[in-house]
Amino acid sequence: MRRIEEIESLLNELENRIADELEDQDLDFKEWIFRSFNDSISMVVDMAICMANGGGGTIVFGIKDRVTGRAKAIIGVPPEVDVNKLKQAVYDRTDPKLTPVFEELRVPEGTGRIIVMQVHQGLPPYTDTSGAGKIRIGKDCQPLTGTMRRRILVETGDTDYTAEQVSGNDQMQVSSVAVDYLRNIARHEQAPEDILKTDDIEFLTAIGLIQRGRVTRAGLLLAGSEEAIKREIPSYAWTYLKMKDETNYVDRIDGKEALSIAIAKIMDRIMASNPITTLEYGMFHFEYRTYPEIAIREALMNAFSHADYRMSAPIIVKQYPDRLEISNPGGFIGGITPNNILHHQPVSRNPHLVEVLTRLRLVNRSNLGIPRIYRAMMMEGKHPPLIDEQGDAVKITLLACKFTAPFRAFVAEEEQAGRDISIDHMLILQYLIQHPEIDTSTAAHISYRKEEEARRVLSSMESERGYLERGGTGRGTYWLISRKLHNRLMTTGDFDNRQRTDWDAAKTRVLSILIQRAKCGEKGLSNSEIRQITMLSRYQVIRLMHELQNENPKISLKSRGRYSTYSFDD
Repeated sequence: MRRIEEIESLLNELENRIADELEDQDLDFKEWIFRSFNDSISMVVDMAICMANGGGGTIVFGIKDRVTGRAKAIIGVPPEVDVNKLKQAVYDRTDPKLTPVFEELRVPEGTGRIIVMQVHQGLPPYTDTSGAGKIRIGKDCQPLTGTMRRRILVETGDTDYTAEQVSGNDQMQVSSVAVDYLRNIARHEQAPEDILKTDDIEFLTAIGLIQRGRVTRAGLLLAGSEEAIKREIPSYAWTYLKMKDETNYVDRIDGKEALSIAIAKIMDRIMASNPITTLEYGMFHFEYRTYPEIAIREALMNAFSHADYRMSAPIIVKQYPDRLEISNPGGFIGGITPNNILHHQPVSRNPHLVEVLTRLRLVNRSNLGIPRIYRAMMMEGKHPPLIDEQGDAVKITLLACKFTAPFRAFVAEEEQAGRDISIDHMLILQYLIQHPEIDTSTAAHISYRKEEEARRVLSSMESERGYLERGGTGRGTYWLISRKLHNRLMTTGDFDNRQRTDWDAAKTRVLSILIQRAKCGEKGLSNSEIRQITMLSRYQVIRLMHELQNENPKISLKSRGRYSTYSFDD
């Protein structure tokens, strides 16, 4: 939920941005319906239900969408609207009962007041008294369908398919080969030795896969025989395809073996076409693959641990010449989206399965899997993973990018010096390697951060690390990669050294030409001519000349429109 102070700050943003751009999973702006008090009450109730089902949040009433300027956007709420009646209406018309907190905020625009409703996270699902409801997904309130209700039950732990016990003789349902695979993987991850030394049944009991003498479905998924898996989890399957092109494959393997065997087989197939390459660069001797092994393993573990095993769809791995795709059935849950997954708190569809995998150190409960994939790819100068939700499936794509030795050496040297390079740092630096500059909004977008968080990262990269240089002021502030770091990272033919915009040099060159023209009695420079001189865009030229005018009062803009020119008045 958002504090009133934060809401007040966001209202100032409405001067230049529409309300929709400011909304988030936990924040919505709504226009009050003046024509009908009953419709407005219904809207308040619907938004309380929507936000409660989506994990809680803040709704600001009295804000018009899709218009800029505070005076136009803030229309307010009528003075006769009683917040106590709103609270009573929400309580009376929700099931289970909701009791949001209402706050008034005085503003100079519109009716002079807006109303802020704070909805706390509870125990969903919530509906109105007729059984209808919505749930907050990203910026939207979507119908609380049967599938959504099931997701909520999963998220709240009311149902866990993998924790259910199956009938039958546990000895007959367990595959000793699968247990050995599981032990070896766990040993590689340095799981506790006292667990690894026990026999198969004791081992599975110790890690919680056998409970009260019966195997759980997670036990079958991790260490079950193929026959038992087919019988008890008929929807479980996996497929690996080595693709020749978009429609044809040259190698295929399908299976229903336990997760431990499946991952080993898939890894063998992928790594056969993912050889190690060695490279000496300065004082470093790098060994790398097209796809870092840790990124592949984390992506596979993510797919198998978060799959919905009730759905009749396999986990699919497709290895193309230029990319690796890993997809699993079951869409995102718990408010996770492709745009927030990097920083979102972990939500598990299969808590029991994940608990055991965590105990064996095969996955991390602290949502480190996705960041590890990002880090493994980006520290080698490669593109970050692409994560997408396609219907009821999630797909992670790793692109076959080149290894960038200068960037990898830079990361290694910083780490040796005790300066950790965060994922935020790498996302911003790699953007600046390909683009002349970055502003706060762009940094927030590429790092999946809020703007105030992105601004802090950019500022620290400038003042504390010296990675960036700042230009402009206020809303026109931008950052570019520092000259020293730019030259250090651009030591190969992979990048264009001209990508870094040198504003000081551009200003000096333009000013010199303007002075020369003034001495010769010639007219000044047009925007088009300055673009040719500096290789900047039209809007960059406008900004450059605005800064130059502030620095040198002798520069003036003559005329307006297409015939306008900048001149030096000596």
